Amino acid sequence: MKKTVLLFLMICPFYVLFSQTIKGTVVNDIDKPIANVNIYLDGTKTGTVSSADGSFSLNSTNNNSLVFQKDDYETFTVNTSDVLNKKLKVVLIKAKEIEEVVIIPFTEAAYKNYINFFLDSFIGYDKENVRIKNQRSLKFAYDKSNKTLKVKAPQTLIIENKNLGYTIEYNLVEFSANFDENTTRFVGTSFFKETKSSDKVKLNRMNAYDGSQVHFFRSVFANKVADEGFIVNQITKFPNSKYPTEEELQRLKDFAQMFKSKGTLNVPEDILDIGNRKRSEQPYKIAITKTQIPETDYTKKTDNKLYLDYDYMMQINFKKYFYELKKGQFVKATIPIIQTSFLHPESDTFEIYTNGNTSNPGMLTNQGEFTKNKIEFLLPLDLPIRRLIITKIFAQKKSEDKSSDSNM
Repeated sequence: MKKTVLLFLMICPFYVLFSQTIKGTVVNDIDKPIANVNIYLDGTKTGTVSSADGSFSLNSTNNNSLVFQKDDYETFTVNTSDVLNKKLKVVLIKAKEIEEVVIIPFTEAAYKNYINFFLDSFIGYDKENVRIKNQRSLKFAYDKSNKTLKVKAPQTLIIENKNLGYTIEYNLVEFSANFDENTTRFVGTSFFKETKSSDKVKLNRMNAYDGSQVHFFRSVFANKVADEGFIVNQITKFPNSKYPTEEELQRLKDFAQMFKSKGTLNVPEDILDIGNRKRSEQPYKIAITKTQIPETDYTKKTDNKLYLDYDYMMQINFKKYFYELKKGQFVKATIPIIQTSFLHPESDTFEIYTNGNTSNPGMLTNQGEFTKNKIEFLLPLDLPIRRLIITKIFAQKKSEDKSSDSNM
């Protein structure tokens, strides 16, 4: 059985602090200070470490997750809006003090069999320029009966991204894949350290940002979805009559169990038919039932906070113009590529933050282009990418104007 572990956060009045500052100490469960705890705003370049006496100080903005992370301790996160301008006492618990029954063993064979699948799903496909430097610390467990894969990272993953010029310290909280349902989910926290900032790297960052999920939610927050090139349509799901019913799926599962226990059996025609329909059909069919819906249809404001609040699936189309580097200038392509993504709020409500992040991002289901925004395209949330693009395009325009003037 699993022991319940509490991570404590004690908040005291701290009226002398400057605005947007978080200060405090990190201690263990016997009140001894913990040094060298990584303390950072999740998904950003903003962070610090606790000193020898456990103390820390960090300037922050609202609506970020503040992460306290140290190997061999349980990671603790808290929303900065709850702790700004307050003095904190954070108690971290040793990870080894958690008792847990491991049902599925983590094995070397599972590592060898599924490492490439994991890297494709988590990192992306550019393994030459984006790599996990301590990859061998990963642990893999595969459940044959349920066709599920789980991956643990006992250590903070050190990920080098040469294309975007960052080293990412990634705390992988959960990675799971269900091969029957063809779904993959991973959740974690990340801290960015810039390693280079050449024009080529900046170009890669611009192209990674344009059309990304972060770009979309920043546009939603700013009420500039259409201006930024996004078109949002309403998608309605309809049950697919060709997909097997719950009763048929149970019959298929029962037969599979019988097949495992008894070995070779003649497969009845109806079981073959159910299996074929499960593989070839989707549970639902979808149709566009409303086009170019405004932000007010899928968001709501409460207490000066913006929420994604929608009962339908959202189709998000984006006209992407890739940027190229020509003679030291960033040049926008003339022909766009139409990219399509889908979001499934599933009637849940998610707060949207100004930096393009949302509350509980791991629970927001997406499909299409947004699923390609893996680690190889991950950017820090505090990177002002739009300012970079505007500045460069403005510089390009000035250069062209001067050239035109000289030819007159």
